[in-house]
Amino acid sequence: MTGEIPNRLIGEKSPYLLQHALNPVDWYPWGDEAFERARDEDRPVFLSIGYSTCHWCHVMARESFENPRVAALMNESFVNIKVDREERPDIDLVYMEAAFRLTGSGGWPLTIVMTPEKKPFFAATYIPPGGKPGQTGLFDLIPRILHVWRERRDEVLAAAEGMAALLRPGPSGPGLGSREEAFERAFGELRYRFDREHGGFGRAPKFPSPHTLLFLLRYYRRTCKAEARSMAEQTLRAMRYGGIYDHLGSGFHRYSTDAGWRVPHFEKMLYDQALLALAYTEAFQLTGDPLYRETAEGVLGYLLRDLRGEEGAFLAAEDAESGGVEGGFYLWTETDVQAVLSGRERESFIRHFGIHPGGNYEPTGEPSFPGPNVLFRASSEEDMAREMDIPVAEVRGLLRSAIGKMRHARERRPRPARDGKILTDWNGLAIAAFALAARVFRRGEYLDAAGAAADFILATLVKPDGRLLHRYRDGEAAIDGNADDHVFLAWGLTELYRAGFEVRYLDRAMAVTDTLLAHFRDRKEGGFFFTPDDGEALIARMKPVQDGAIPSANSLALALLLRLSALTGRGDYSDAARELEAWFLGEHGGSPAASTAMMISLEMATGLSTEVVIVGDAGGGDTRALLSVLDTRDAPGMTVLLRRVDGDPVLDDLAPFTREFAAKGGKATAYVCRDHACRLPVTDPEALSEILDTPRE
Repeated sequence: MTGEIPNRLIGEKSPYLLQHALNPVDWYPWGDEAFERARDEDRPVFLSIGYSTCHWCHVMARESFENPRVAALMNESFVNIKVDREERPDIDLVYMEAAFRLTGSGGWPLTIVMTPEKKPFFAATYIPPGGKPGQTGLFDLIPRILHVWRERRDEVLAAAEGMAALLRPGPSGPGLGSREEAFERAFGELRYRFDREHGGFGRAPKFPSPHTLLFLLRYYRRTCKAEARSMAEQTLRAMRYGGIYDHLGSGFHRYSTDAGWRVPHFEKMLYDQALLALAYTEAFQLTGDPLYRETAEGVLGYLLRDLRGEEGAFLAAEDAESGGVEGGFYLWTETDVQAVLSGRERESFIRHFGIHPGGNYEPTGEPSFPGPNVLFRASSEEDMAREMDIPVAEVRGLLRSAIGKMRHARERRPRPARDGKILTDWNGLAIAAFALAARVFRRGEYLDAAGAAADFILATLVKPDGRLLHRYRDGEAAIDGNADDHVFLAWGLTELYRAGFEVRYLDRAMAVTDTLLAHFRDRKEGGFFFTPDDGEALIARMKPVQDGAIPSANSLALALLLRLSALTGRGDYSDAARELEAWFLGEHGGSPAASTAMMISLEMATGLSTEVVIVGDAGGGDTRALLSVLDTRDAPGMTVLLRRVDGDPVLDDLAPFTREFAAKGGKATAYVCRDHACRLPVTDPEALSEILDTPRE
């Protein structure tokens, strides 16, 4: 049930806020009006944070926020505020940290009760209207909170003030020591937590952690410890074969509710697709395993087909629900399969994906239709060939045909809703993923997709002073950009430059990075704040370094600064990188395994780098031959510049040291420096191969 009169959210652009615009709850968007009312009426503030594709947000909305009795109690007791965590990650960052400190856990929907001065004193996630075993419902909880607010105000205010103080950044321990100590501690912690049966880390629920897998691959490259590579590969394969992967349409669901990667929460997020595509692409670079290429290309194909907006940039997410059922778009009964497939196609599909008459899937929340099955690889093609007494090639052909028919049948179902926001930071990650894949897989359409997304962001989400905006929807670009926006977009632009050597992207990457240094840098203590120096004053200006579902801005900023320093020779970038590294190693004594993206960046800082300048015609065969050598031996620490034979004034300005490089004998020429020692220029691809294949001393 919803209210007949729209509340104050009706004029918002956020799909999540608009989902609540007809609730009987008297919602406010975040802003001065709500807090002024709370102060004037001496009320606590009920803050609810979520996002449009969050399943449990939908459940709490149906059960509580659309319930007139719950809404009346909330309206009588609180000033109620709704926040879209994807639009306002700065607010979410502060109050999610408060939730962890108050309760030891967090998640969405995030429920916070706080003072009119924005200081929290109560936190929870999903709360039902009535009590459940082990959980108090809103009908009982709200009167208790009000009683404490009215009768024990001094205690509440003291606790809220103490929590606000705890949220302010400061040293978290004695420091991590050296890079090597940090690397070894991170690997040791991951090794201890590794699930040797199913892959991944820890127990259920299991979240993809692409930056952790990338760290293990990089750690293996540097140390040759086979266990690191094995841990990464086992996890990559388990996710690809599990129900967390969409076996009909590709792409990965948000997370697995079980330890074995079989039972997903079905929402699909842009950032997950981008980061996992990067991880599978790099795994292919290292191993040559075609499964990793197939997976990366499948994920990118899903983005191009289902999450690319008309503008050329990528949309935020797809919902978990379809037709009011969690996973309704993705689940199948045996009867559903029988209606589409017959004969050996049906037999192969049922065997391969573990279809059972009674279903293989039990929902975590609301009941769905009887006998649902989620698709996961229950039997390998080789095992099926033996069981069915047919060649493996025939099994593969049957499965290809069956999957195509089932995918076609699924397209007739109601699709999950898409969140149509375009977010600068998440698009930066997608640009990086498409650009890397364009190089590795030599697919021009990926380069075109990365360029189109970048061009839209640069044309639409950049303010006149060069600073970024965070969100675009329905013709409106708004919300000041945060550190993630600047770091992730700049990173994506450097990858885009490397893939196609359009120097304008390097130029814009540097401009965005310069803005990062000017407005987000903590020049007193080190590191980068999440919000700009002139941003909205929240109760704490956060400076995150631990990775969540996406890498922290500080983690990726170190890699960005190191790369731009190598590409341009600018000393201020290298100075800022050293400052950032010193801050991290010196003040953060927490778990380095919680900052694996920073571990990756620290590996780039070890000095084991390769810088290459190619002088040649970008379209020439001799230039392409040299670049092909680099692509086949591409290592994460390699930076490459392309200078045109007839001169490159823009590159001369951005990277002045390249002015001295020229083509030799009218041929494309490669200049290689490794570990701060430069080799003689070469024009022969075999000679370039020999330099790159020479072991480091």
